[in-house]
Amino acid sequence: MDKIKGGWAGQVIGCTYGGPTEFQWNGTMIGDEVPIVWDSTRMAWYYENTPGLYDDIYMDLTFVKVFEEHGLDATATEHALAFANAGYALWHANQAARANILAGIMPPASGYWKNNPHADDIDFQIEADFAGLMAPGMVNSAAKIGNSIGHIMNYGDGVYGGIYVAAMYSLAFIHNDIEFIVEEALKLIPAESEFYQCIADVIKWHKQHPEDWKETWFETQKKWTFDKGCPNGVFRPFNIDAKINAAYIVIGLLYGQGDFGATVDISTRCGYDSDCNPANAAGILGTMLGYSQIPDFWKQGIDKVEDLNFIHTDMSLNTVYEIGFRHASEMIKKNGGHEEGDNLVVKYQTPETVPLEISFEGIYPKERQTVEKQISTQNPEVSLKMEGCAFVIRGRAYKKEDLPAATIDVQLFIDDKLVEEIKLSTQLLVSRHDVAWNYEMKEGTHTITLKALNIEEGYWIDMTDMLIYSTNDPEKQIFY
Repeated sequence: MDKIKGGWAGQVIGCTYGGPTEFQWNGTMIGDEVPIVWDSTRMAWYYENTPGLYDDIYMDLTFVKVFEEHGLDATATEHALAFANAGYALWHANQAARANILAGIMPPASGYWKNNPHADDIDFQIEADFAGLMAPGMVNSAAKIGNSIGHIMNYGDGVYGGIYVAAMYSLAFIHNDIEFIVEEALKLIPAESEFYQCIADVIKWHKQHPEDWKETWFETQKKWTFDKGCPNGVFRPFNIDAKINAAYIVIGLLYGQGDFGATVDISTRCGYDSDCNPANAAGILGTMLGYSQIPDFWKQGIDKVEDLNFIHTDMSLNTVYEIGFRHASEMIKKNGGHEEGDNLVVKYQTPETVPLEISFEGIYPKERQTVEKQISTQNPEVSLKMEGCAFVIRGRAYKKEDLPAATIDVQLFIDDKLVEEIKLSTQLLVSRHDVAWNYEMKEGTHTITLKALNIEEGYWIDMTDMLIYSTNDPEKQIFY
């Protein structure tokens, strides 16, 4: 129970500490001269004023509740429907998956990269803590949960991020050596994947520069900060890719050396998704240490929020401590463990590597073109020219404030051939994250046409830009 409490409380502490910096330092570290405030009022302030900060936790709790209502054998479909119909806003892979599920595209297809341009994004990585916390010492059981739920919204590296995080939580129940936990959990991830290679590099660079996390940060930034998939981040400083943000979790854990404050601070100062990354790092270390051993300085103020329900849930920290303990106890017994007096005996699992998956295989981002075109009653059809093998058009549907929400039906033509009928909602909660995409074209010149079928006055679709892919690897081209 102490470790389960440490895991959940650690997430809240880490998320709160990093909250003010989230995506404010993109492609650069947060300097030591930048103060990050911590005192007894911080958690209560966010709970009251910006409760959406804790999407790291209330997203987890969606899946915890499904297990609570449907049992430990709850299906991916049951989880997907709960997730898709929840009342909270989503972004990136999560939002793309929600739109897929509401359109009848169920997991694992909802997370597959050809259906979800954000498949390698961080989404499941920040939501996977529960899978490790309910599987003490049982990394393969944690991975099985991760494979099932992770494919709701992700694929490939995006799923691996969640499995890796869950495995570190699982191992943190048994081991007190953070370097061992980081390295042992990586055994679940296929060595051929970029996710594995990125984390392996961080581990290597830590051994080469054990005293200076910034050296490892620079090496990681030079080699692994590129983004291939996310339409928001490719060719931009913004990066919500799973592997680079997982690297920042690991940098915090390795260089923190078991010190809670150092771990949280370093993981935060790595930048990018600097509330989610310290939340994962602090949750893993909090599990290893146990709630009782998290320093009082970092627990100050948590007593003010432990009985408060997270937004969009009927669960508080105190509630999930109890539910989490019960789920972990049931999982231990389900996987060959047993009670022995006052003890729970775990049948420890040796990591087994999960199957290899690669998103965006064989295609490479080529260029981002500004579009800035609008589909409306005056202009219901727009055509775009491109040279390449795949594209993503960014944008969304809008309406005037005084009009009811509506869904605009759009036909997508590639070279005059109808390839998809798209539904674009003006409701941000359920809308597609991107207007249109296709990853299955032959290399060459193409005409992309979008034609609205039922658009009315006061409604429109903005298209902001188009990300274009090619089969030609830009790293093999010489420009000088």
